[in-house]
Amino acid sequence: MNYLEYFDRIRLVKEKIEKYVHTTPIDYSTTFSRITNAKVYLKLENLQKTGSFKVRGAFNKLLSLKEEERKKGVIAVSAGNHAQGVAYAASTLNIRSTIVMPETAPASKYLATRSYGADVVLYGKYLHESMKKAEELIQKTGLIFVHPYGDLDVIMGQGTIGLELYDIEPDYVIIPIGGGGLISGISIALKYRFPNVKIIGVQSSSSPSMKVSKDLGRLVEIEPGYSIADGILVKSPSELTFGIINELVDDIVLVDDEEIAEAIVLLLERSKTLAEGAGAAALASLISGKVKVNGIDKKVISLVSGGNIDLSLLSTLTEKFLYRQKRVVKVRVIVPDKPGQLNKVLSYVVKIRGNIIDIIHDRHSSDVLPGYTKIYITFELQSSEALSLLLTNLANEGIDVKIVE
Repeated sequence: MNYLEYFDRIRLVKEKIEKYVHTTPIDYSTTFSRITNAKVYLKLENLQKTGSFKVRGAFNKLLSLKEEERKKGVIAVSAGNHAQGVAYAASTLNIRSTIVMPETAPASKYLATRSYGADVVLYGKYLHESMKKAEELIQKTGLIFVHPYGDLDVIMGQGTIGLELYDIEPDYVIIPIGGGGLISGISIALKYRFPNVKIIGVQSSSSPSMKVSKDLGRLVEIEPGYSIADGILVKSPSELTFGIINELVDDIVLVDDEEIAEAIVLLLERSKTLAEGAGAAALASLISGKVKVNGIDKKVISLVSGGNIDLSLLSTLTEKFLYRQKRVVKVRVIVPDKPGQLNKVLSYVVKIRGNIIDIIHDRHSSDVLPGYTKIYITFELQSSEALSLLLTNLANEGIDVKIVE
């Protein structure tokens, strides 16, 4: 493949779409630099229009259509971000759009896609099932298909991100992979200018199709499992993206949902950055040690590719993270069912500056002796040392206490 030719095309694409999209910021993170012993920068595509990088490729594809193609309208298949990107670009350019989304697509992405003016069709559990429905609609209506990753115009649009990384002169760039359009475009833009840059792809362990394909040297299909990184669950990459990635991407690693969830919460707490599962996958690989960077002076760019997370999921992930870190704790105590016993227990919680969230009494379970009560107390605390002190003090009072995991 003539990457010089494609690099020149990406530069022209940037000029073509720049009035429609943001040049997103690059944020140096002291916190993640300290954790990883490197110089870590976050490329914040979650701040892009529609909350994702996808709008770049969508605009380039739609601007490349002939007038008669625009009149027919466009159709896309997506779990959410490509859907929103195509819907927004089509609305901006006054083109009719139809989006086929899996029935499992997050409600927030479904509602956002509709709000951009698209006709939304829910069909299938995974993207390849939605794709079959789209093919039926294309046969019936003649709509122009906008592929989420297996389209050179789309890839060139995503590649404009790479041009925005030049000032950093990165040693490593870490990018999430679903179908591979994002990492393909960025790789072309970067490898021409910085041939020694290490480009690392990240997939969910629930959907490792590109990694397995690269390891085997041939394209394979793998049925995706469930993951909170729904934006990168792809049964098979395309021949186009596989060819580019096989040549230009240095390595691909896998991260699991626990690692992704931790990255989502840390991004929000430490960097005030809202990321969805796919958007946090690159950082997850870094802070988990799946990607190892050699040298404190190495400059690492972690791409936060999108921020369209369902708020109910975010709430659940945050709560689980706080419990796992013992910053919110639930304890069970068994005390005599007499006045003042609860106050005695709570006085020790107050001594460690615990903030009480919930209290539940249980007098009726079979393991509670007559005349006693079981009490569950949930509270926030400032340190694990404070928790140890509380447990010691209650035990010294002869109170049966146990942490509820």
